[in-house]
Amino acid sequence: MTLKSIPLTDELHTYLVAHGAPPDAVVRDLAEETLALLPEDAGMQVAPEQAAFLTFLTRLLGVRQAVEVGTFTGLSSLSIARGLAEGGRLTCFDISEEYTNVARRYWARAGVDDRIELRIGAAGERLRELPDERYLDFAFIDADKTGYPVYWDELVPRMRPGGVIAVDNVLRHGRVIAPQSADDRAIAAFNDAVLADVRVDAVMLPIADGLTLARVH
Repeated sequence: MTLKSIPLTDELHTYLVAHGAPPDAVVRDLAEETLALLPEDAGMQVAPEQAAFLTFLTRLLGVRQAVEVGTFTGLSSLSIARGLAEGGRLTCFDISEEYTNVARRYWARAGVDDRIELRIGAAGERLRELPDERYLDFAFIDADKTGYPVYWDELVPRMRPGGVIAVDNVLRHGRVIAPQSADDRAIAAFNDAVLADVRVDAVMLPIADGLTLARVH
C-alpha cells in the first residue's frame, strides 16, 4: 500500500484554509480584486494556504534578507513581508508595472511597504545587481517557468548556509509526468536539475501546484 497526500475536494480545501491561518480582510480583498481585474491571469496568484505557509515559514526561519522573483499583484510578497524578523527586508523582482501597482497598494494597506523594495525589469539581469556574497535567508521563485534555471543559478550562490529557496508550480497540474508545453518541459527539466544539485537538500511538497523547498549547504 502506498501512502500519499489525499486529493482535495472544494469542501475539504475550504476546511483546510479555515483551519490554517485563514485569510484576513487584506488578503481576501487582494484576491477578490485580482480576480476582478485580471480574470484570465488570477491563477498566477498563490493559493491562500500557500500564502499562510509563506508567512509561517519566513517566521520559522527568522528571515531578515529575502528575495522574490515574480510578484504579480503582491499576495506572496505581502505574506513573506509579514513574516520577516525585525528590520527584515524583501527585494521583489517583476516586469509589470500594472500588476505591481496593485501590489503596492496592498503592501501599504497591510503596513509592510517599508520592508519591501520593488525592482522592475528582467529578473535574470537584475538579480545580478544583488551583492555577490552569501547573505540571503530566503528566496521565492514564482515567475516565467523557462527562466527558473537562470534565477536558481543567480540565487543559490547568494544564499547563506542553511538558507532556503522555495520554488512554485513544480508540478504543473501534474503535467511534469507528460509535458505538453514548453513551460511544462522547462519545469520537468528544472526539477531534475534541482534533484541533481549537490549544493542543496530539497523536498517537493504537494502544496497548491507543487512547492519545492531547497536548503542550501
